[in-house]
Amino acid sequence: MQLEVLGVGGAGCRIADSIRAAEPTDHSFLTDVFAFDTDESSLNGTVIPESHRSRYGPDDIDGGLAGDLERGRTVGQAYADDLLESVPRPAAEAADAILVTVGLGGATGGGTVPALVATLQQRTDVPVYVLATLPADREFDAAADRSRSGPRGPAADAPRPNAAANAVATLERLDGVASAIITFDNEDWLRPGEPLRDGRDRCNRELATRVAAVFAGGGDSEGPVAQTVVDASDVRRIVGDQSAIVALGYGDQTVETSGSRFGLGLLSAEPDIDTSEAVSAIETVVRKGIRGKLSLECDPETAERGLLIVGGPPAWLNRQAIAEGRRTLESAIGGSGILGGDAPRPDGDRVFAAVVLAGVESQRLEALRAAADRTEPAD
Repeated sequence: MQLEVLGVGGAGCRIADSIRAAEPTDHSFLTDVFAFDTDESSLNGTVIPESHRSRYGPDDIDGGLAGDLERGRTVGQAYADDLLESVPRPAAEAADAILVTVGLGGATGGGTVPALVATLQQRTDVPVYVLATLPADREFDAAADRSRSGPRGPAADAPRPNAAANAVATLERLDGVASAIITFDNEDWLRPGEPLRDGRDRCNRELATRVAAVFAGGGDSEGPVAQTVVDASDVRRIVGDQSAIVALGYGDQTVETSGSRFGLGLLSAEPDIDTSEAVSAIETVVRKGIRGKLSLECDPETAERGLLIVGGPPAWLNRQAIAEGRRTLESAIGGSGILGGDAPRPDGDRVFAAVVLAGVESQRLEALRAAADRTEPAD
């Protein structure tokens, strides 16, 4: 499938940057990537071409909004329509979906994205998904920060006491507006004592890897075509259009590729690839994708629907093992709303499994709501 990515705010622009960098060279899935921010210096820190970047808002907020979500909403509502006219989007009609990336703890992205998504929904017939990072406790909870990392040093992040409240308020405004909300919890992915500024690039790469694995699909580029192609309609069917909370899982494993004649047989092992090895590799990555660390911690059993994509060198994509992996996912979520497919990657040396869990419930969201209640309300 073909995806247009719009990054909004500092965190959203960095995530968009990372997705652009994660696009497989042999399997393009991005029509365009854009960056929108109120902070000129933040925009200039991205590698997105200048023609695809736009600084917006009145001059007195260049440098950011300092966590003021109410001001962010005012600016976002005033500029949402103009943003889509501020950059050339010649490939917009080629996109099967739009992905808006944002950090939920901030005021620029959190204030603008609900209005921008609503505008996009009025202008296009394709789904508009939001890819949102949740703030870590250490960003807004000083006591939690000290217990993890001791006194603040020169590398510590500036406190963001409104981050939890901003995140919860923005999620509420996206409900019923975004087609789906794909979530990534910084708290779960940062290392103990690690400031966000030190870990965010690594976290963004992890997130971008999962996004590329899901959206790159299996049938839009030259080369081997998947036996079962996962296309835009499959993704739409699984994540829905009712603002479902979505978690992503991922697992991979390096495999031996020397001496293999990849491309001669797509889904059956070549003579020099032992079938049991191929089956074992797929079983391993599927298990990691379902039961390993998810982008949002949740019990897979709470998911309403699921999608499994298994990819890698064609000779390693054992058809029977992929079918068994789909049954494993179906069993894990306790339902029948499952789709699956394969993604041949002839030039790769890793077998991977990407898992999409849609409509999940998470205690992390409840914890953020409780933290928000302890701070001044965003309204």
